[in-house]
Amino acid sequence: MHMSTSLVARNVSHRFGSVIALDDVSIDVPAGKAVALVGESGSGKTTLLRCFNRLVEPERGEVIVGEKDVRTQPSVLLRRQIGYVQQHGGLLPHWRVLRNVALVPTLRQMIDAADAARRALELVGLPAATFGSRFPHELSGGQRQRVALARSIAAQPGVVLLDEPFGALDAISRADLQETFDTLRRDLSVTTLLVTHDLAEAGRLADEVVVMRRGRVEQSGTMRTLISAPASEYVARLIERARAGLEALRA
Repeated sequence: MHMSTSLVARNVSHRFGSVIALDDVSIDVPAGKAVALVGESGSGKTTLLRCFNRLVEPERGEVIVGEKDVRTQPSVLLRRQIGYVQQHGGLLPHWRVLRNVALVPTLRQMIDAADAARRALELVGLPAATFGSRFPHELSGGQRQRVALARSIAAQPGVVLLDEPFGALDAISRADLQETFDTLRRDLSVTTLLVTHDLAEAGRLADEVVVMRRGRVEQSGTMRTLISAPASEYVARLIERARAGLEALRA
């Protein structure tokens, strides 16, 4: 088991053409903790997430994974150390489930790559004996995201990045997968950065919530802090909109 790994962004700024995507953003994700980035489309949350695995190279600022500046490491090697789940899973359609999950352990030349994949599938509730030989198109949307989650943890990374991983699922599949993920990340004590536009989901899954708006951090803190003392009218409006989903958290 790898030690969980802290994540730090310091004064990160980035533009896409004339559009400011990140404007002097700083966040800290302590080792073993889960932090959610919340905000509307265009707030910069996915851009920030992708700075940590160098899918985005910010123009200014520092991005640190496990006390190392990401720019000091080859991007391919860095990505093999970090689990990554995209909104639509990103599974290779012509590969069977077991081979998809074994991808990173294989690239890292782990001796037991297939066993690591089987263990990961077991952890997400899809036993390899039943699901390992299926193709992605033979699975439901929820099952595909479970496979993507299994792939992200198969090599036992210290960090998992999740970009709207439950966004495309129906409510029941979504709730089931959220529960599976929450249990998993606590059991594995893996550091987690989660992008979501759903404040209630952030409250359920994260120790701390970072609200982003127009490329800046509007407020960060526990969900209780955000509810009891929103730092701006924007945060107050977000909470009001999510009120129904948050009521359960206040109990």
